[in-house]
Amino acid sequence: MRNFLVLMGICSALFSSVLQEAIDRAEPGSKIELPAGIFEGNILIDKPLVIVGKGSKTVIRGEGTGTVVKVRSSNVTLEGLVIENSGSQYETIDAAISIKDSRFCTVRNCIIRDTLFGIDLQNVSNSVIENNTISSKDLELGLRGDGIRLWYSNDNVLRNNRLIKSRDFVVWYSHGNLIEKNRGEYGRYSLHFMYAGKNIVRNNFYRHNSVGIFFMYSKDTVAENNVVMSSVGTTGIGIGLKDASNFTLKNNTVLYCAKGMYIDRSPYEPGTENIIESNKIMYNSIGIHFHSVSVANLITKNVFKGNIENVYDDSGREITHSVQNRWVMNYWDDYQGFDKNRDGIGDTPYTLYYYADKMWMLNPNVKFFYGSPVISILNFLAKLAPFSEPLKLLSDPKPLMYEKEAS
Repeated sequence: MRNFLVLMGICSALFSSVLQEAIDRAEPGSKIELPAGIFEGNILIDKPLVIVGKGSKTVIRGEGTGTVVKVRSSNVTLEGLVIENSGSQYETIDAAISIKDSRFCTVRNCIIRDTLFGIDLQNVSNSVIENNTISSKDLELGLRGDGIRLWYSNDNVLRNNRLIKSRDFVVWYSHGNLIEKNRGEYGRYSLHFMYAGKNIVRNNFYRHNSVGIFFMYSKDTVAENNVVMSSVGTTGIGIGLKDASNFTLKNNTVLYCAKGMYIDRSPYEPGTENIIESNKIMYNSIGIHFHSVSVANLITKNVFKGNIENVYDDSGREITHSVQNRWVMNYWDDYQGFDKNRDGIGDTPYTLYYYADKMWMLNPNVKFFYGSPVISILNFLAKLAPFSEPLKLLSDPKPLMYEKEAS
């Protein structure tokens, strides 16, 4: 740092224009240390600077219109600040922090509250967003802004951020980002990718959101060691792939969701394969839901346990696409085979069919009777003396006998 500018000894409860004046006077590369107090936004940072506050005691309060802190320079650091009271306009993306056309910026240990959008990155690279707590304005879910928004922003690190009651964490047209150890609760999309590639998503925890992690029109990404819980409602999805190619989903835990995993026309690019390996898919209404033509997925060493239905395929009555994927060495809690040679692999394949008890999948109106004695009797009779060939969903030639073998 070339010099230090410390704002001290000011007794006013609201430091009107003091911060912007300090920024304007500071030489590039300076460090501004802010004391406890409330500083007036909206401010513009157009040179390399470090601005450090006293955590929850240092507040930058916006005017209630526009964005509170605009960063239009590379090499800017914001640390230990409370940033609040942005505007409410979606078309101007009113945010707590807007960083644009910048590199090597850092936002760390900040509390963002009562703002429409949280941190908005546009054309930003090689930057770090970490250890921030972000919440939106007190609005209906769909009317909140995104907690973190990446737009054409590459090679950034987003780590240990907590998004509570914001809308989405979005990564659009952005590549090579590391997204790890974040937490999202009571939002819409915990993490939403569009036209993004070569990102790494790991060790995140998402709970009570409409959707956990959703990858759309994206490729070449790894998602591992994430926990997604309680994504419920009509759109409730733990992890989803839509037109997604060359993905690896590994060691994730998906619990208590309406749909544990949702696969729609993935992989999309010919000649590519998605690998779904060693995930715990447990206690969901549906373990994996296949929609549209979704083939060429390798699904191996996963645990399917406690789901109402392990696999659902909405292809139709005549053909299922799930059977065209490679299923091997998964653990199925409803497998009824034996392991005579005790090698941990079932002696006969695990095969899943649509029998009478699966009629609700082909005709949702029948779902009203799901679990009733009538359906149970029909299912028993269909298996005892089937009057037509049941619809085959999948076959796993080497089912695992024990959960631990899948890890």
